Amino acid sequence: MDRKKLILEAAAKSFSLYGYKATTMDQVAKLANVGKGTIYTFFKTKEELFDEIINSLIADIRFEVESALNESASILENVNNVLARIHEFRESHQLTIKLIQEERDMGTQTVVDAMQRVEQSIIQYIKAIIQKAIDKGEIKACDTEITAFVMLKMYFSLVNEWQRNHPPLKKEEIAKLFELYLLKGLLT
Repeated sequence: MDRKKLILEAAAKSFSLYGYKATTMDQVAKLANVGKGTIYTFFKTKEELFDEIINSLIADIRFEVESALNESASILENVNNVLARIHEFRESHQLTIKLIQEERDMGTQTVVDAMQRVEQSIIQYIKAIIQKAIDKGEIKACDTEITAFVMLKMYFSLVNEWQRNHPPLKKEEIAKLFELYLLKGLLT
């Protein structure tokens, strides 16, 4: 296995276990079984290494989005499938869990910025779904970025925040709420 790949795997593991702030280049070197100088051959700073890990995370999310899309499905089905897949990914992906926790609890600026990049990439994927639905005449023209943002925030609020004081909603219930609150007003 090449050293850069070993370093990236070790860094992802360290960021997943300890978060961004608590991860050191020494830890990454130890996990990768390489000298610290070897890391600096590929990455000048911890921030640069972290950026490469975030790029990989975004690529993984893109794969999840693409595998959830169905060209013959309605916008409602596609948006719900994509958001459900992203939610499942976030809930099972150790690095994402740790970064969300660090963002919430510590507000580490590098992590906040990285998570904004991740969120923006998700919004771009949803925008594309919305634009295809507009092009097909399935929904009215709208500001795709605002609509994608509202859909993302609404979905995660219904999945995460709602269940703090209520029984969790099923995927089908969320789809009905999306249809009721967002799409009925957009249908042509």
